[in-house]
Amino acid sequence: MTFTMPRPGPEHAFLARMAGRFTGRETMCNPAWSPEMQEHTSTVTARVLDGFFVVTDYEQSSAGRVTFRGHGVYGWDPHASRYMMYWFDSMGGPGGVATGTVEGDVLTFENTSPLGRQRYRYTFGADGYTFEMALAPDGGDWTTLMTGDYRPAP
Repeated sequence: MTFTMPRPGPEHAFLARMAGRFTGRETMCNPAWSPEMQEHTSTVTARVLDGFFVVTDYEQSSAGRVTFRGHGVYGWDPHASRYMMYWFDSMGGPGGVATGTVEGDVLTFENTSPLGRQRYRYTFGADGYTFEMALAPDGGDWTTLMTGDYRPAP
């Protein structure tokens, strides 16, 4: 039996759209976290790892100080025909795993946690991407928790 090294495919090329250094403006919309909508800025630095994975580092700031950090790894699972997102952040905990699909220029991940169902949606454009994080507690309707607009950093 001969082993053939895998090669990146079109699914990996789609993920590579996340690569680069981006700055973003974000709006936090969750009244459970704050009674008022909050505005933040962020920086996302992402690189492609040997054509297969995108590794990201995220830093959110408000009033000149860092308020949140995260680290993500995005890939394609050829056996399940699904995109995968692995996320770890400064809130602690065990981290999260979500599975995803692509429709046009939109990459959507979903998972379930004790908070309910979560959805993470990346919509890619010619010059960056937008992001939406939503929650559906107890199987209810989706509620937007955060939106962001990310453009290449100068």
